[in-house]
Amino acid sequence: MFVRPILCLILPTLFLTCEREQEVTTVDPTNWNTRRAVTFGGDSLIMGSTYLSSYSQIYTETEHRTFDLTGTISIRNINRQDSIYIRSAAYYGTNGQLVRTYFEEPIYLSPLETVEIIIESQDREGGTGDNFYFEWSVPAGLHEPLFEGVFISTYGQQGISFTTRGVRVE
Repeated sequence: MFVRPILCLILPTLFLTCEREQEVTTVDPTNWNTRRAVTFGGDSLIMGSTYLSSYSQIYTETEHRTFDLTGTISIRNINRQDSIYIRSAAYYGTNGQLVRTYFEEPIYLSPLETVEIIIESQDREGGTGDNFYFEWSVPAGLHEPLFEGVFISTYGQQGISFTTRGVRVE
């Protein structure tokens, strides 16, 4: 008599509190093929490279314990007049080994446009010292692209967030 009402309360609670295992995706939501630069004006463009430090994990308490972070890597065209081109976006792990590249052919960014690469918190391939290396081209007289990383995580009532900014290396 009392068992039935108790089961009616307990069973739904058990189903609601079960966590589904989430699959880690390494495919960015941006469809890079639709961004492919159809014309690429080679000689009239200024070329450069930018390094961006990234943090998919950080150490906490000891060197043996890490905290996973979600990273949003922003690639921004800060020009109002013209498109710019990103020739490559390569993601490297702590050991300096290539983890993945994001597109094989140059892509364009329209004026004031931003595209993003997401490193999910479950993606631990990069480790604690991961980084990005971007190669880009801009028409003469325009600003170079802006590369930023925003890293965030929450646990219970605590949260952590910080940003990084790319440094031109060539």
